Amino acid sequence: MTTYQEINAAARSTQDDIKVRYTAKTHTSGGRRGGVSRSDDGRLDVRFSAPGVPGTGTNPEQLFAAGWSACFISAMGVVASKMKVKLPADVAIDAEIDLCNSGDIYFLRARLNVSLPGLEREVAQAIVDATHRETCAYSNATRGNVETTVSLV
Repeated sequence: MTTYQEINAAARSTQDDIKVRYTAKTHTSGGRRGGVSRSDDGRLDVRFSAPGVPGTGTNPEQLFAAGWSACFISAMGVVASKMKVKLPADVAIDAEIDLCNSGDIYFLRARLNVSLPGLEREVAQAIVDATHRETCAYSNATRGNVETTVSLV
């Protein structure tokens, strides 16, 4: 059983222990070709355009890459704190999300290239591994669904 499955099994048996920290709410219309999406608090207001097509706007894969990498960096802070390690100020992630298809089936692949300059490689790798295995909500949500490579660069 994976950590994700264990967490879900435990969560189902102890629903009273689950705390919803935040609920993102958006309204989207039009899809990836000329659509728009806005959050209920007005902080997000984006126009979509298809990848590789001229125009302004972003695409869902870019938003996913940005969200996952931001979550991963924050989760590394949690892991590092537990290990009594200070993350470097210039921690960064270069995230790559591939939109793939095989016939009519579409799927995603992901690569997270993590930079933790100034940390001993062994310590940095332990932080990255624990973050991906246990702490990052995006890593937990995609486990088993999205082929993911996480590399310490």
